[in-house]
Amino acid sequence: MIKLAKTPRTWALGMAALVAAPLIVAAPVQANANFPSPEGNTSTSSILTYDDTVKELLKLENTSRFGVDVFTLAEAGTEVNTSEQGRDLYVATVGDGPQDVWVQGRIHGNEPYGAEAILSLLKDLGTNGSPQYEEIRDAFTVHFIPMYNPDGSELNIRQTVLWDSAAGQPRVGADGRDLIVDLNRDWVDGKFEARESLAFYEYWTMVDPAYGIDIHHQGLKKEFGTGDDVTLSLGISLAPGGPTLPSLEGGLYDTLTRQMHSYVYEELSGTGYINMDRYQVGNGLEIDIKGGVVSAMMLGLNYQGLNEEGHSNPVVFFETSGNTSDGSLGQKARGKSIQQNILAMRTLLHGLATDEVQATDPEVWEQIPHQPVTGYSTDYAGVLPVIP
Repeated sequence: MIKLAKTPRTWALGMAALVAAPLIVAAPVQANANFPSPEGNTSTSSILTYDDTVKELLKLENTSRFGVDVFTLAEAGTEVNTSEQGRDLYVATVGDGPQDVWVQGRIHGNEPYGAEAILSLLKDLGTNGSPQYEEIRDAFTVHFIPMYNPDGSELNIRQTVLWDSAAGQPRVGADGRDLIVDLNRDWVDGKFEARESLAFYEYWTMVDPAYGIDIHHQGLKKEFGTGDDVTLSLGISLAPGGPTLPSLEGGLYDTLTRQMHSYVYEELSGTGYINMDRYQVGNGLEIDIKGGVVSAMMLGLNYQGLNEEGHSNPVVFFETSGNTSDGSLGQKARGKSIQQNILAMRTLLHGLATDEVQATDPEVWEQIPHQPVTGYSTDYAGVLPVIP
């Protein structure tokens, strides 16, 4: 299902690079024997490449029973529709429900399992006739973006490199270094630095989703108070009860995002290999960032008049422990790491489809293990303390 763009527009890529340091939960720790690589060596041999991803998408389109539709943003009609290095940007939809849902993975190129989890869930939704999957397809049209950052994924880096397409080489700053940008800090009011950001932003304005899910990785992490390995952190990029979220949509998103994660936490807490906590960045800090993709969706970003009606939607993210930095990702826990994302996405989608999420007590959010909140780490005002 491809919806028509609302308005045409022109765009020029800004010359300055936006470089944001990754959010770090704590100092890096070495994986133990059960999670993921005990030797400190990171194997990337089985991680999906861009070509692998495209091949799998086209295969699923051809073999699905329930109408998987695979297309590029060029086919969807966005004005900018390729990556910085000219790669096509792919989307796959499944379901024919009246509400649209946005699901993205691998916006950071060194966070690989979002793509694999998305492809697996897409396959299930496209082939499985069980009541659970049928209810999701009947309620939603799900827009899957398995590899938001194809250039960074091919380079196995968090960011992407801004590219001089005429010269066929990276753009270089005044210091002689390649210009890079974190695509998850690039949805800002002033301008977009990267082609991917503008392309997917325009597509978002075409879709107007009701909900969103974003799949990430984090470093290895221990649960506050127990020291147990955390496998999955539940995150909301505009902190519930923080500086921004309570003011949006009359507080609706402040409640609904808590319900979304509270439902996942209650449903998956009995899963033996999954240990969940709340996503924080150390010292009890919650994040309240406004330049990230999912934050801009909740804030109703209107760039160059493409979202004049002010559409916005609630979004949450999942952070799987382990990325492709040395000592943080191996084959031992690969299957479980991917499977927990599949379960989390499927559980949330089904709960939203059946309105079980909306009936969940949002205060369960406070029961999810976390450090006492001391403040908010922002990308607009430094660290803001909690106001009693």
